[in-house]
Amino acid sequence: MALDLTNYIASIRDFPTEGILFRDVTPIVSDPEAYREAIHQLADYARSVGADVIAGPESRGFIFGCPVAYELGVGFAPVRKPGKLPRETISCEYSLEYGTNELFMHVDAVKPGQRVVIVDDLLATGGTAKATATMVEKLGGIVAGFAFIIELSGLPGREALEGYDVHALMVMSDK
Repeated sequence: MALDLTNYIASIRDFPTEGILFRDVTPIVSDPEAYREAIHQLADYARSVGADVIAGPESRGFIFGCPVAYELGVGFAPVRKPGKLPRETISCEYSLEYGTNELFMHVDAVKPGQRVVIVDDLLATGGTAKATATMVEKLGGIVAGFAFIIELSGLPGREALEGYDVHALMVMSDK
């Protein structure tokens, strides 16, 4: 029987602002058995959809995506905030509740026709995930799916990724 990873999620009220219930995945990373189980489950999904590349937005997408890529024997494409990648990049701006943000990838991170699984810790509004998918597709990649540790119910993340295959290890309330 698989380890119940919900036991390794810390819930912090009023972080980072009042009224938010923050779902913290760092207890998974702190526990070798839980971390191994999470990576195994994410890798099983990525394998099932034929991933050629794993893409992960900083920073928790790195924490989970890199070991998934390693386990599958495929490359990892880092998705970064402005000013962090040293070579030619593409970017995608996306909306936040109050304002915008922008993500970047190297132009050679994904080759045309490669099947990419985007891995991150949490699906909330879907902005980061959708921006990453937009860049993968601009580079000619195929978004084979999204893999998250947690999907927050009550938020529009899944709707923002409509038409894509979305996999979460667990669904938790945003309240």
